[in-house]
Amino acid sequence: MFFQAQTIRILSLFMLLGAFSGLSGCSTWFTGDFVEPDVRLLKVEVVKARLVEQEFLLRFRVDNPNDVSLPVRGLVYTVYLNDVKLASGESDAWFTVPANGRHVFDVPVHTNLWRHMRYIVKLLERPDEPVQYRLQGEIRTGLLFGKYVQLRRNGEIIPGSFIPE
Repeated sequence: MFFQAQTIRILSLFMLLGAFSGLSGCSTWFTGDFVEPDVRLLKVEVVKARLVEQEFLLRFRVDNPNDVSLPVRGLVYTVYLNDVKLASGESDAWFTVPANGRHVFDVPVHTNLWRHMRYIVKLLERPDEPVQYRLQGEIRTGLLFGKYVQLRRNGEIIPGSFIPE
C-alpha cells in the first residue's frame, strides 16, 4: 500500500513537470519577450472569374521573429479596394511557424463583384492610375493561451499592369 502511494506521487510529479516544460515555449508571451509575427500578402491569384461569382486565392507569408515555434490557429480577414469592401472571411488553417522561420499558406476567397461593377469599370478606365487597397484582419496564435495579432496592410496596385495588351 505504501509503495503504491509513493509510485502515484512520483508519477504525478513527473506529469506536473512535463506539463510545465511543455508550457515553456509560451513563456515569452507572458514575460513580454514575444515579438508579433509579420504577416504579408504575397499574391492574389484569380482561380475563376464568372459574372456573378469570382474566386481568388490569397497567398500569405508569416515570419516568426521569436526563438520559439509559433502555432497559428486561423485568420480572419477583410479586403477593401478604395474603401469598397470586396471580400471578407475566415480561414481555420492550423500550422506551426518554426522559430525564426516563415510559413506560406493560401486562403481561398469567394466574392461577388457584380454589385461593384460600375465602380470597377470606372477604375479600369484609368489603368495607369494607382488604386488603393487595404487588408485588415487578425491571426489567432497559440494553443492553450492564445494571442490575437492584428493585421493591417495598405498599398496600391496599378490596374494596367494586370491587363494584357
